[in-house]
Amino acid sequence: MTLQQLAYFVAVADVGSFTRAAESVGVAQPTLSRQLKALETELGAELVDRGGRDGPTLTPAGEAYAEYARRILGLHDEAIAAARGAA
Repeated sequence: MTLQQLAYFVAVADVGSFTRAAESVGVAQPTLSRQLKALETELGAELVDRGGRDGPTLTPAGEAYAEYARRILGLHDEAIAAARGAA
């Protein structure tokens, strides 16, 4: 799993659209979809239900994972700020 995959997943969770999520993180939609699928494969759990008429929705596993993914990304940002502050 990569931080980039986490960021892509959180973007989908936040905006509820693969297209808008891809735009928000600056990648093509197929790239975002492939990376999210790779994350799901690594975790062994489907995070996003892609079959809904109203766009993708988080599965129960996705809901649980989103909280941790946001924390990890937040801690990463804090770590960068701390390192830059100490330099």
